[in-house]
Amino acid sequence: MTLFQELKTRGLIAQVSHEKELEEILNNESVRFYTGFDATADSLHVGHLVQLTLMRHLQKAGHKPYALLGTGTTLVGDPSGKDDIRQMLTVESIEKNADIFKAQMGRFVDFSDGLENKAVFVRNGDWLLDLKYLEFIRDIGVHFTVNRMLAAECFKSRLEKGLSFFEFNYMLIQAYDFLHLYRTEGITLQLGGDDQWSNVLAGADLIRRKLQKNDAFAMTTSLLLTKDGVKMGKTQKGALWLDPVKCPPYEFYQYFRNIDDADVINCLNMLTFVPVEEIAELAKFVEAKDGAKINQTKELLAYEMCKIVHGGEEAVKAQNAARSVFGDAGESADMPTTVLDAADLDGGKIGAVALLVKTGLCPSNRDARTTIEQGGFSVDGEKITDVNAMIEIKEYVVIKKGKKTFHKAMVK
Repeated sequence: MTLFQELKTRGLIAQVSHEKELEEILNNESVRFYTGFDATADSLHVGHLVQLTLMRHLQKAGHKPYALLGTGTTLVGDPSGKDDIRQMLTVESIEKNADIFKAQMGRFVDFSDGLENKAVFVRNGDWLLDLKYLEFIRDIGVHFTVNRMLAAECFKSRLEKGLSFFEFNYMLIQAYDFLHLYRTEGITLQLGGDDQWSNVLAGADLIRRKLQKNDAFAMTTSLLLTKDGVKMGKTQKGALWLDPVKCPPYEFYQYFRNIDDADVINCLNMLTFVPVEEIAELAKFVEAKDGAKINQTKELLAYEMCKIVHGGEEAVKAQNAARSVFGDAGESADMPTTVLDAADLDGGKIGAVALLVKTGLCPSNRDARTTIEQGGFSVDGEKITDVNAMIEIKEYVVIKKGKKTFHKAMVK
């Protein structure tokens, strides 16, 4: 199986410009490619994993990856998929976020010195922040038509609610990134998520129009969606972050351990490096609705994901913690834990509502009461339905919220 065939089999590739030419090049030559990451938060999240996984596949096949940190484009903000203008960040915040991204990416692509196709970091603020606007518009804007830009999906979805001229510049700026990297680094392929197709294609088109070159390509990856077509990676606490502080390894493991049966094979294909032949065999168990085998497949997915993001040691800890809970042992040092002060207890006891709020499992007393009344709260395997119940904690208790969320509460 060729590289391109494997990427297709895994469902990673969504759209490609000049597909036959690019397939031939990827299978037989060494290509320099890049993916852009706007530094809008202080951590990467699970939505970035498809891009990072594809970068790793390509690097392992001999191609050279460039990770473009959007220290310039983040000042504008991509309007794609947003109902309103993005939050305006300071240059200092963006640079700080970019540094965090840089540290996290080292688990996915190889930046080691001495490697012939070692990955490289670049920051587009290095060339965008010093641009003179009138010169930029004369040089780049002349190659874009407003009609064509407005037809792009990333803009169409915003026209009714309002699209600022500020954001309208984003496509031109991203396209200029590709032109700049083509000229300075010899990069001929830009990657992006499929919701970025218009922006990614604009860069390749700009190179072909302005430089009359035919060796610039655009390729987008499939979005990581659930079986219902919803973007995967949303939790009660928000995005599924790769930062172990924002999302502890145990919680990260549990997310993938508890995904819908219909999503497990897609995740294995798109996010892991388990051989496609092995995944195809596992898919047979899912199709046959073999519950025990499906659970084993989910364990494999959760372990592989945790190992990739947090390392093998943390993956083992998370797996052992999960097995401890589901095996009714009820004890694990690696389970998410809240340490309560003695002042939080009255005679060694704490109210059920207060316990849910103190551990962060519920954001408010009202939400905690609703959870209890609806039968979604258990302590050490015993369901609690009385909102006025007092929970005794001698050393620790294991709390279960809903069907899948486990937490340990301890006293000092």
